[in-house]
Amino acid sequence: MEAALNVISGKWKLKILNKLRDGSKRYSEINRGVAGLTEKMLSQQLRELEEDQIIARTVYPEVPPRVEYNLTERGLAMTDIFQSLAVWGNNFMKNGEAVVEDLAAANN
Repeated sequence: MEAALNVISGKWKLKILNKLRDGSKRYSEINRGVAGLTEKMLSQQLRELEEDQIIARTVYPEVPPRVEYNLTERGLAMTDIFQSLAVWGNNFMKNGEAVVEDLAAANN
């Protein structure tokens, strides 16, 4: 679990990856889709995700250049995790502390 958290930790990476679940996106689409994310931080996070082979960057030989980002095989393997987090988050928002208590009881 520690290795996974090292790859996706931080405020922005899960939000970026969530945007890419629906398919390839251009830089500007990701930037518009994640509120509060600066261009500098987006560039840094995309570079880190690319280095970890979670996303792929494709540059098309056009004028002006078109760049798209998409999930790699490794990134696509995380979609079940995203779904589980979404379900857990929805339940948490509905039930508040009851969900936390249920999870604690299940782990004991």
